[in-house]
Amino acid sequence: MAEKRDYYEVLSVGRDASDEDIKKAYRKLARQYHPDVNKAENAEAQFKEVKEAYDVLSDGQKRAGYDQYGHVDPNQGMGGGGFSGDFGGGGLGDIFDMFFGGGGGGRRDPNAPQRGNDLQYTMTIEFKEAVFGKESDITIPRTETCDTCFGSGAKPGTKPHKCSVCNGSGQQEVVQNTPFGRMANRRACSNCSGTGQIIKDRCTTCQGQGKVKKQRKIHVKIPAGVDDGAQLRMTGEGEGGLRGGPAGDLYIVIRVKSHEFFQREGDDIFCEIPLTFAQAALGDEIEIPTLSDKVKLKVPAGTQTGTFFRLKGRGVPRLRGIGQGDQHVKVVIVTPSNLSDEQKDLLRQIASLDGEKTHEHEQSFFDRVKKAFRGD
Repeated sequence: MAEKRDYYEVLSVGRDASDEDIKKAYRKLARQYHPDVNKAENAEAQFKEVKEAYDVLSDGQKRAGYDQYGHVDPNQGMGGGGFSGDFGGGGLGDIFDMFFGGGGGGRRDPNAPQRGNDLQYTMTIEFKEAVFGKESDITIPRTETCDTCFGSGAKPGTKPHKCSVCNGSGQQEVVQNTPFGRMANRRACSNCSGTGQIIKDRCTTCQGQGKVKKQRKIHVKIPAGVDDGAQLRMTGEGEGGLRGGPAGDLYIVIRVKSHEFFQREGDDIFCEIPLTFAQAALGDEIEIPTLSDKVKLKVPAGTQTGTFFRLKGRGVPRLRGIGQGDQHVKVVIVTPSNLSDEQKDLLRQIASLDGEKTHEHEQSFFDRVKKAFRGD
């Protein structure tokens, strides 16, 4: 397995980067490697790597753990990379057992309540749905506590018995003679498979597992202003816990489709509007489409191609604030390709009338260049 790159290196930020620096770096890279935009063969893998790094570094608790311990097996609790496809088993709660559980290295009670694994679901939405928000029902497969045995795994009316081999500890001590002396190792009990219990009469519904697979319909509310790569956490909607333990959480990763006309940068919207030569030269009032409606924009006479106009408050609603971003309109002058003879004659007349002015403009331009070379 290839060694994971440092998360700070993935996002190209320093270890002292602020939350805002990390967020900006993620947005830039997510747009660059998004599979809907980047068709390179390794784009999806790079997008996932960037997403995993952001999931850890944007969370204060996870970042602190990463800074102290580095990379951890995803199935042991760092999350982010422990998922495949649309769904994935996490185990984010296990990191606390690794670092703090068991009294500093002691054995964990195999019969204690255990928190369920976290799940991840990738949800693709339209551009405007991200802007205005959306409510939708999704269906996910997950394990839930068996309703027949209430998670015990035993047939109703019976209960599990303590394993006589490991005395309920779930572990066996194996002693081996080596050239360096007698070595004692601990491993999962072979009699109870590490559970510490023996179920003689298994529940027929879950076959003694205590959990069953079900299709769960969940109502999701996506807030207005959510951006590509955002992650929504739904507490308790992950895998069911064991032996009365709490359920894990469901993390919904948002992927936003690109729009054929609008582009988004943070809370601002950008678009391009074509202008004819006459409109740019003489000025005009044109109609501009926005995210919600159409507005009038006055283009002053003499407008040059590439000029930006700002429509204040016509951008994306701020996810964690008041108000909206702005819409930036770039005008592009379109050169006509099929002119009638009459149109050509008119343009020639304009060119002849403007010739002296053009000559004067060119002279003044070259004069400025000469002065620059002379150091004036």
